[in-house]
Amino acid sequence: MSLNKTKSWKVLLVSLAAAVSFSMLSACSSNNNNNSAAEDNSKAVATYKDGTITEKEFDLDTRVMKFLSPQQAQYLEIDAFKESILKQEVAFEYLAAKATDDAKKQAEKEADVQVTSLKTALGDTYESSLKEQNLTEAEIRTYMVRVLTVYQDMLLKITDEQVKAEFEATKGDFTVATLRHVLIGLTDAAGKERTDEDALKLAKEVKAKLDGGADFAATAKEFSDDTGSKDNGGEYKDATLGTYVEEFKKAAQTLPLNTISDPVKTNYGYHIMEVEARTETTFDKLSDEQKETVKSTLASKNLESFLDKDLESLEIKINLPKSSAAADETGSTNSGAEPTEAPSASPAATEAAE
Repeated sequence: MSLNKTKSWKVLLVSLAAAVSFSMLSACSSNNNNNSAAEDNSKAVATYKDGTITEKEFDLDTRVMKFLSPQQAQYLEIDAFKESILKQEVAFEYLAAKATDDAKKQAEKEADVQVTSLKTALGDTYESSLKEQNLTEAEIRTYMVRVLTVYQDMLLKITDEQVKAEFEATKGDFTVATLRHVLIGLTDAAGKERTDEDALKLAKEVKAKLDGGADFAATAKEFSDDTGSKDNGGEYKDATLGTYVEEFKKAAQTLPLNTISDPVKTNYGYHIMEVEARTETTFDKLSDEQKETVKSTLASKNLESFLDKDLESLEIKINLPKSSAAADETGSTNSGAEPTEAPSASPAATEAAE
């Protein structure tokens, strides 16, 4: 498991749309086809006050999504998801058209970097994966350029003052701590599920042992269900607290040093924690990479805000054929398929890797 938050299927829509630099997925523009608009005689599946997206263009975008994230392909059978993705494509096309020339130039450079990274990651399967989705590298790159144009434009609009304000509002996330924990999971080491009551009971027993003087490292090796840390005696050294899920992060931020915590509940079970060292970071001590992370967070928030609040102003009309799959609020379909976890916008933390 990861101590990052899981996301609902509705939040996943934004994760998919934000991508490449946000996480290698996205919505894209109506100009992402190698064929010219004059050669595309397919019907319009979306119209808005500044243009249209055709069935052929949407099909291409769908194939690119499947190529970049095959584990999310099941969502493309859900009508509500497809409609939301299509609306986001409109948003990206609209925003890309309004982007500055500097943003477009930077997007071209970044797209080359992303394509190279993608080819390296896929290795020998790169060409066959392209062929499987009937795509060319040029189509992938054009797709990325459009997305990155929007992303870079948002980045360029963020001021130093906004970066500092965002840091001050979230500076606890940049605190660095060394801590140990024992995870009593809702699934044991043998893969057998535990009830919440059984997990809490065992967590309290572990705490009692530690309060009684038991060695933390030895206790973690014996009891912890976190395979990412148990062999290290439950230790995560010099970790940035913003990588953790909210409940774990808050405990790590506030627990008195060298004190055994009460059981801390997260989605993964109960954690018995001890913070050994904790150092707050000030804005002037941020690295350039950390400042860029703050800017990326702001850019992502601005995109989410536009998708949430400004889409209506584009007067979008959708004309998509209905599929056989229907989604409920959790993202499951009438076929019984379960949704996968949404991709995170930042690299997955190694904490508590299951």
